[in-house]
Amino acid sequence: MEKKIKIEGMSCAHCSMRVEKALNAIDGISASVNLEENTATLTLTKEVSDTIIKEAVEDAGFTLVD
Repeated sequence: MEKKIKIEGMSCAHCSMRVEKALNAIDGISASVNLEENTATLTLTKEVSDTIIKEAVEDAGFTLVD
């Protein structure tokens, strides 16, 4: 399953790498971050709750837009 999320607060490549690393650390997620669009495309190989995804983004220092 693929899911696209919007993220606020990323302003440079370092920011996007931080978010990508945090999301890829979640079991069952392969993430690719697009800095220009402020989005991340997630490929899920198993069920992952939105809460876990949101917490990973926030722990990296950014905001997940609903």
